[in-house]
Amino acid sequence: MKFNIEDVGEYLKSHEIKPSYQRMKIFEYLIVNRNHPTVDMIYQALVKDIPTLSKTTVYNTLNLFVEKKIATVIVIEENETRYDADINIHGHFKCQQCGEVYDIDIDMDKIDISILDKFQINEHHLYFKGICEKCLKNFKK
Repeated sequence: MKFNIEDVGEYLKSHEIKPSYQRMKIFEYLIVNRNHPTVDMIYQALVKDIPTLSKTTVYNTLNLFVEKKIATVIVIEENETRYDADINIHGHFKCQQCGEVYDIDIDMDKIDISILDKFQINEHHLYFKGICEKCLKNFKK
């Protein structure tokens, strides 16, 4: 997702979201870090610069982003909710060693979903779990 940080406020406005400072910083975090963060990860990263920030504000802001379709929820593990500002169709790989979540490009032209032609698709998810390249290299050392 190509995005200029300076355009965050206008982008939020274009999706009918009032661009408060906290909302802009949360969205900026999502697009700059691309680490598929949890509420806690975002809170910990931003609370140093925004002492009035609460986890509730982060949670409510992320839910607003999801409602306005500028972010998606990723639930690879049942007990962990993560967020992604890349709303294009793609998959995810979660390393079971380090916990990192990686984006996976998907060529939808090569996936035959014609069996679903008579269905209404509201969501799509493609997740893989395993050990990432970095952890495999460290394991071999």
